Amino acid sequence: MMRKQNFKQQVINLTPFMGLLLLFAVFMVLGTIKDINVAYGMKTIVNQSIVVAIIATGAVFIYTLGSFDISLGASAAVSALTGGMAYNATGNLFVAFLVCIGLAVMISLFNSILASVFNLPVFVTTIAMLSVLNALVLVLIRLNGTGDEIAVPSAAVKPLDTIGFKLVVLIVYWCLCAFVFCFTKIGRKQKLLGGNPICAKLTGISDKKMAIIAFAMAGIGVGLGAFVSIVYAPTLTRNTASSVGMDVIIAIVFGGMPVSGGARSKIQSAVIGAFSMTFLSQIMTILNLNSGIGQMVKAAIFLLVVFVATFNQRNKMLPR
Repeated sequence: MMRKQNFKQQVINLTPFMGLLLLFAVFMVLGTIKDINVAYGMKTIVNQSIVVAIIATGAVFIYTLGSFDISLGASAAVSALTGGMAYNATGNLFVAFLVCIGLAVMISLFNSILASVFNLPVFVTTIAMLSVLNALVLVLIRLNGTGDEIAVPSAAVKPLDTIGFKLVVLIVYWCLCAFVFCFTKIGRKQKLLGGNPICAKLTGISDKKMAIIAFAMAGIGVGLGAFVSIVYAPTLTRNTASSVGMDVIIAIVFGGMPVSGGARSKIQSAVIGAFSMTFLSQIMTILNLNSGIGQMVKAAIFLLVVFVATFNQRNKMLPR
């Protein structure tokens, strides 16, 4: 009986990765049949996935606590716009990089501290912050003078606008997050706190401290994602990173992470989910499916993944 349960759990754990491999295989087959440029398509997939994958990797720490942050996309936009302004003022990309990271971490920490001070659920403060940051995006664009965009010279970022650089950023950041999440007390405490906050508090784990650490890690990811956005699309507008917040939520669930967080949280879910989403979008583009059908297909797969990820766990949830 135990072996059967372990096998079933292993299958459930591998389902997201097998789904990604299946989507990759379907993309390659359809690309060959339709005679499209597969190499260019793969480059497009990486470029479209990388920002979401980076930001979602950091967001796993927040979701592990059983909470979520819907202001991540707006935070990335503000950080990217401010980083672009910093480059235009100094002519130094490293300064822009530091501004992106520093501002994103400050915004994330402000979210967690605000929730702690007023004893509010984290998601409540992030909803409020979403409106503030969206308004700040418009203010920053107006301050630029044109009122439409903040442009970084493409020649300045061209040396970094390579698949290799973007993958290095993702891999290095993912390895850092994986180490903290899987091999330190921080990761274990956050999983316990997300799975059973009552038990975690009784063992002396500080929910406020863990929230601050989670948001700090997520802030680093947002800052890196903002800088990569500048590199990939140096003309920044009010639509920069506009869909990232929702894409992060979908990517994490697509990657097989339970929406409730806790011990079954997985750091690899972010990358698997981000690339799975993009492969699916490219496949629907190859098949010439209109946006309405595409959204229906994504919704159906989203529900299926949530069902598989929570299967056999519904009656095992600890009191919260």
